[in-house]
Order: sequence, then structure tokens, then C-alpha cells
Amino acid sequence: MKIKLLSILLIILFFSCKPNQNFGSISFENPILKIDTLYTDNISIRAIMIDQQKVWFAANNNKYGFFDLEKNSKFQTSIFRDSLSLEFRSIAQTNENIFILSVGNPALLFKISKSDYQSELVYKEKGDKVFYDSMQFWSNNDGIAIGDPTSDCFSILITHNGGNSWKKLDCSNLPKLIDGEAAFAASNSNVICKDSRIFIVSGGKKSRIFVSDNEGFSWKVYDTPIIQGEAMTGIFSADFFNKNIGFAVGGNYENQTDNSANKAITTNGGKTWRLSSNNEAFGYASCVQFLPKNNGKTIYSVGTSGLYFSTNKGEKWKKILDDKDLFTIRFQNESTLFAAGKNKLIRINLKK
Repeated sequence: MKIKLLSILLIILFFSCKPNQNFGSISFENPILKIDTLYTDNISIRAIMIDQQKVWFAANNNKYGFFDLEKNSKFQTSIFRDSLSLEFRSIAQTNENIFILSVGNPALLFKISKSDYQSELVYKEKGDKVFYDSMQFWSNNDGIAIGDPTSDCFSILITHNGGNSWKKLDCSNLPKLIDGEAAFAASNSNVICKDSRIFIVSGGKKSRIFVSDNEGFSWKVYDTPIIQGEAMTGIFSADFFNKNIGFAVGGNYENQTDNSANKAITTNGGKTWRLSSNNEAFGYASCVQFLPKNNGKTIYSVGTSGLYFSTNKGEKWKKILDDKDLFTIRFQNESTLFAAGKNKLIRINLKK
């Protein structure tokens, strides 16, 4: 009797001391340590770029500039061309220069020296359908800018001389878009470069991904399961941790609380995609970014639902900031995140 009772007690003790093996539950700890507002103005910022200790921004009302993290000071100026009201939603950089590109007609692409901040117009395009969305460099000499179709393909600009001159690719060498397919200038994040591999994501009547491994000379096109079919649906932003692991977000801009089919992951360079956290977490999102040096596991996303993060490749998400006015985010490192949007630029310090 004593032996039997002792056995029962040991069994109870064994199971009560075993670690929780409910792998379906995720424990989230708020990673935010501190939030600093670096810059405020009557402004809309959808494009930011980090250059060492400077956070550059491109905005509406002809404005661009940077916040100097070392000097704790801001530099802001404007570019005026005739009576045009320029809105800059694209930004990119080389070692020597910053590049900003305006949306709308005419599209104006400026090169800005990092040394003396002087600007030079390096590309201009006129046309009723002209509308450029984002821009990136994959080397110090080679860069790309993409825009909505003026014919039956994406508008794609390429430079191979560090941005001193740009050439628009002919539609005869590019994949055809369907009527109503385009891109969204939401956060300068629908063209992504990983080494020499280029990714472009689309939205509207069709939501797809376009992949080039030869500097834009040829492309492969793959479907995605992201919501599509209407003018304001589709992928609004994507990021790739490496050439294979990527995450896309977006949704329905006209129904921003809809969280169905608006998040998807790929692990094979965009060939196939799987919906993540369907009908869960946030609705419409304008930007997504991988946390650096985390093996592609931790992802941050921002939109009108607020700022969210996931530590398991997008399966589960946690809201960490309830701010509906942030449009774009970028990491300086694994412990510092910058966010910008309506009237502000902020710094978010994270726990390592």
C-alpha cells in the first residue's frame, strides 16, 4: 500500500514538474524599451533611408532631409521646380549620394550629394499615367526604380553608373500586366533587392511577384494568394530576409479592418506562397520588415491597425504600438527601429 501510494505521488510530481509543451501557444514580451520623437512637421513621410548615423526622409510638400543621430539635430530643405507640388515617396542611396523620386506627372528623380547636400535632376518623365512607387540599389553602381504602367508593363528605370543617368526599359522585354494591375507607393517597399536578385510585388486586379536574377533583363512571374481583384487590394509591401525567405503584407485599403488573405510567406524566392495568420491580427498594412540577424524569424509590420511583430515567421502577431499614423519602418540594427508617417519621424529602441 505504501509502495503504491509512493508511486502515485512520484507520477504526480513528474508531470507537475515537466515544462509546458503546448507548442501552439506563443508568449510575447513587448520589445519596446523607449520611443523618441525625432521630428515633427506638417508632412507625410512614406520613404526613409538610414545612412550610418543619419536617417534620411523623403516627403510631400517638396520636402526632404535627415535627422542626425550624433548631433541630435535635423536638416530639412525643399526642392522647387516651377510651381509643382512634389511628393517624394521613393528614396535610395549609394556611398556618395541619396536619390529621391517624385510620384505623379512629371516624375522627377534627383541626386543629392551626401557631402554638401546639393541636388541635381538626373531623370524626368512626363505623361498622364506616370506614377513611380519605389526605388532601390543592389550595388553602388546598379539601381532600379519602378512605377505604374504607362503601357502594358511596369515602368522600370535602371542605372548602372551610380545613378548619374537612368534608362527606362522597353515593354517588349518585360512581363505584361493585366488591366488594373499596378503597384502601391505606400512605403518604398514594393521593389526589393537581395544581391543581384530583384523582386517586384503588384496589387490591384492581380497581386503577383516578379523576380529577376539578371539585373532586370528577364523576369519570372508568380502568383500569390494575397487578396486581389479590386483596384485597392493586393500587396502593398514586401521584404526579403535573403534570396529565399520573404514576407508580403497588404490587404484591402477600402476595408482596412479586413485581415483576411493579407499576409503571406515564401521560402523559395517567391515561387510559392502560403497565407499566414489568416483572419487574425492586423488588417491593411503599408510596410513590413525583417528584424536583422534573426534567421528570418522575427518580422515587424505597420499599418492603420498599429505596429505589430511576430517571432515565428508571421504565424502569430502581437500589437506593440497603437499608432494609426505610421506608414513606413526601417531597422538601423537589431535594437533600433525607425518609423515615419503623418507629421513625424520616431525612433523605437528595442530589447536585444
